[in-house]
Amino acid sequence: MRIAIGADHRGREVRLHLVESLKKQGHEVLLMVIEDEGSCDYPDIAYPVGQAVAKGDAELGILICGSGIGMCIAANKVKGVRAALIHDEIGADVSRRHNNANVMCLPADMLGMRIIDRIVTTWMQTPFEGGRHARRVEKIGVIERGEDPRQVSPMPTAPPAQSLPPTHPPLELRPATA
Repeated sequence: MRIAIGADHRGREVRLHLVESLKKQGHEVLLMVIEDEGSCDYPDIAYPVGQAVAKGDAELGILICGSGIGMCIAANKVKGVRAALIHDEIGADVSRRHNNANVMCLPADMLGMRIIDRIVTTWMQTPFEGGRHARRVEKIGVIERGEDPRQVSPMPTAPPAQSLPPTHPPLELRPATA
């Protein structure tokens, strides 16, 4: 499998570890680095990794920063990327089975190498379940096109019980009550 991987300065150690580990497992690694090995901005890494996945140059992407949050936000701005911030093996499993996440974001400052190895293994080995989840993933693409997913039926073969009515009242935002 071809994997695009990148990290900012906070995730450099994890990136080095994962590149070596993934290569030993027989994967091809597409490494995205900033020439200046000092401090770098996470969007400068998230964008090329996201582009590699979205264009099909890599099957999956892995991004690492201190919290994983910045990488996840930046990567999800790339059309076609479904990035998930992962903290454990359950999240790794569900992000692939239900959401078909194609980019994983890891928090280098919050996890040890052993758990990171387990998370990466779980994430890469878990297939997308499809079914009702495929409809939901398709609706993410509808949002990327700037459309309301409630108004568009991306999978017309869905059973009527799962279909949405043709129009929906606007959502009302109101303060939560205690």
